[in-house]
Formats: sequence, structure tokens, C-alpha cells
Amino acid sequence: MTETLEERTSILRQPKAVWAVAFASVVAFMGIGLVDPILPAIASELQATPTETVMLFTSYLVITGVAMFFTSWISSRIGSKKTLLIGLALIVVFALAAGLAGDIETIIGFRAGWGLGNALFISTALATIVGAASGGTSSAIILYEAALGLGLAIGPLLGGLLGSISWRGPFFGTAALMAIGFIALLVLLQPAPAGATKPTPTRLSAPFRALARPALGILAAAAVFYNFAFFVLLAYTPFALVPLGVGDAISLGLVFFGWGVSVAITSVWVAPILTKRMPRTRVLWLVMPLLAVDLLVMALLVDSLPAVIIGVVVGGMLLGVLNTVLTECVMEATDLPRSVASSAYSGVRFLGGAVAPPVATLLAEALSPSAPFFAGALAVLVSVTIVIVGRKALRSADGHVETALVEAEAIGIGDA
Repeated sequence: MTETLEERTSILRQPKAVWAVAFASVVAFMGIGLVDPILPAIASELQATPTETVMLFTSYLVITGVAMFFTSWISSRIGSKKTLLIGLALIVVFALAAGLAGDIETIIGFRAGWGLGNALFISTALATIVGAASGGTSSAIILYEAALGLGLAIGPLLGGLLGSISWRGPFFGTAALMAIGFIALLVLLQPAPAGATKPTPTRLSAPFRALARPALGILAAAAVFYNFAFFVLLAYTPFALVPLGVGDAISLGLVFFGWGVSVAITSVWVAPILTKRMPRTRVLWLVMPLLAVDLLVMALLVDSLPAVIIGVVVGGMLLGVLNTVLTECVMEATDLPRSVASSAYSGVRFLGGAVAPPVATLLAEALSPSAPFFAGALAVLVSVTIVIVGRKALRSADGHVETALVEAEAIGIGDA
């Protein structure tokens, strides 16, 4: 009983440096959902189309994804602390610049620079938390996913509140909070001691070579389609809500605040419960189809305001579980350095997410408002199919090799 209690409380017993990185992570992830409530306002104020407006997501995610492949190479040479601080500094500069911009094209460009800073910070933050946190890898990942969930929850809420004053407000708010995070890391995150063994410099090709590992390659491929669905829900839904009477920044902020809170709750509490009772890959087999069903219902009931809002919140619950479990799978699937595994996986998944926003708005314009949700549901089904087909290569992600009987039972559940 004592060990169980210690396991449950170890997440909260962390060094100050870990909490500093976690705080900065919350602010970094706020940047993902921050623009959600102000997308319609930006489109209106700057006379931009929905597709042009969601490019704020795409430019950010494309640069984040591409840069992710090189962050482990950079951090292994200049150190985690310098990499984190450079990332935060870039976010401060480009968030401030985006708030001062006067047209949609300029904001898209500054969001790309923001994505570069985000890449340097996010991939290094995960490896830093995993390396410095007490309680083992799972506890560290839960803490990281909690930061992600809180950031995704607070981002839309802050974006809605500041966006009700001006669409520029959320950008200035992020710049200010990131400056605070920069100071916190500068003070609390200590560099490695003088006598400590320096990390082996990572080869520039390491993340690309890492994707050749069957387990990581399968997870990355699944993440491409999973993240497509993730950003259909995040980037397109605000435009689906406008015809239903929810178009102001405050209302949209509250909707996606509920979504982000759901992500945080299930990533911290529900995901660990499920992974203690069944292998991680089986959790994916069970929860991914539920996400597809949620998106399918949203597509069929796209003209119903309660249905779309409930779909957003339920989607957040499912995404919270999937985010945590997928990250745990990546960290445990290979013997690669965590920074390399994180860079390779994150680079691919962010590129998958970058495709979703413009594809979703173009599908809505060409076909119907429900088409993007149908596409998201199909993408999730492709993702879970990849995981099921690659189940043998993913045994290490579960932390053990299953017996033939257990594997047969698991296949039966996945096919049900």
C-alpha cells in the first residue's frame, strides 16, 4: 500500500527545474489553441478566407515538424538549457511580431518563426522532464501530458478573453507569459555540473535513421493520420460553430476550454488507469475507434449546436488518453536516446497535423460542412489499422512480450 501511495504522489514530488520546464510547456502548448477563438475575428478583420486563416496553424506546424528532426542534433551540442532558452526567446519575439502585424500573410510568416521556437522547446522539454523527473518515465510523461492538456485548455480561454478586446491580444499575452517562462528556466534550470559526462553529440541523420526502426516507424505513420484528425477537430470546428451562432471569441474560448480540460483530465488520470489494466497498444485499439465514432457523429449532426459542442468535449477526453499512450509507446518502443525518438516521432506527427487545417476548410467549401469530420474519422481508422497491423513490432512498446493466448485475445478485441 505504501508503494502504491508513493507511486501516486511521485508525480507531484519533482525538482524545481522540472516544474519550471512544465510551466513553460504549459505556455508553449497554449500557443497551439490560442488562435482558435480568434480565427473568425482574424478572418473578418483582415478580410481573409477560412483557408487563408487556418494557414496560421499550417505554417506553425510545418516549421515545427521540419525543425523537430534537427532539435536533438542541436541540443546534444549546445545543451538542453540553451536549446530551451533559444526556443522560448524565438516564441517571445515572433508572438510579439504577430501581434503587431497588419495582414494575414505577415501573421502566417511570423507563426512559422513561432513554430521554429516551439520545435526547439517542445522536443527538448519532453526529454528534459523525462530525464530529470522523479517517479520514472511514465510519471514524467503524465506530467508532460498534463502540461499539454493545461496549455490546450488555458490557450483557448485566454485567447477568448484577450481576443474579445482585440485579436492582437492573445499574441501579446503569449509573448508576456513566455518571457516569464524564459526567466523561470534561466534561474531554476541548472546546467550540467562541470564534472558531468557530456552527452554524445547526436548525428544529423539520427532522427531519419530512427524512423527506419520498425516500432518507431509504425508509431510515426499512425501519428500522421491521428494528428490529421486532431487538428481537424481543433482548427476546423470554430468555423463549423459560426453558422450555429457561436462565433465570438469568448464563446469559442469557453468551448475549447472544455475541450482542453477534458484532454488534461484523461491524460493524467484515465490513461494511467487503462495502461495498468491492459497493454498500451490495446488501449490504442480500443480508444481510436471511439474517436472515429465521435467524429462521425459530429459529421452527421453538424447542424446541431449541442451535438457539435458535446463532440468537441468528448473528443478531448479521447485525445487525452491517446496523446499520453502514444507518447509512452514512443519512449518505450526502442532503445534510442529519448531526444532522438521524440524528435523523429514529433517531426512526423506535426507534419501530419499541418495538412489538416487547409484540407478541412477546402473540403467544407467544396463538399459540405460535415466533410472534414468524415475525413477525420477515416484518418483515425487508418491510424488504428496501422497500429493493429504492426502489433508484432510494437510489443516492446507494451513493456513485455505477450503470450500467444494473450495476443490472440487482443486481436479478437481489436477486430470486434
